[in-house]
Amino acid sequence: MEEELYGNIPCSSLAVESIIRVGTAGAIWGLCTGPREARSRGLTGVSQASFVAKSVGKFSFQCGLVAGIFTMTHCGIQRYRGRNDWVNALVAGAAAGAVVAAGTRSWTNVIGTAGLVSAFSVAANYSKTT
Repeated sequence: MEEELYGNIPCSSLAVESIIRVGTAGAIWGLCTGPREARSRGLTGVSQASFVAKSVGKFSFQCGLVAGIFTMTHCGIQRYRGRNDWVNALVAGAAAGAVVAAGTRSWTNVIGTAGLVSAFSVAANYSKTT
């Protein structure tokens, strides 16, 4: 079923769906952690609301970015190689992890995060139930 799905739907459509879904999860996470963090910083009123709104936007953007890069890379590699195996998840996870850590400007962080996200991606790919 999954191979049929990836074969008929464009990668860009899958990436947009993934961005919306995971970006929404990031927004919910920002709504949960934003007020707690704002209270711990002593913010109240408008400044608290502004902090929470920024938190929602930040988490939503970061989660959506990672999901979009992962999905687009995974789908593109799968179409290029013509196979649905662990290599697709490995490369897509490494790309998504590297993009996330690129903001630190530390090669150690980039390589470590790319490897970690890559390993989790392969593990998640194998734990799917059909």
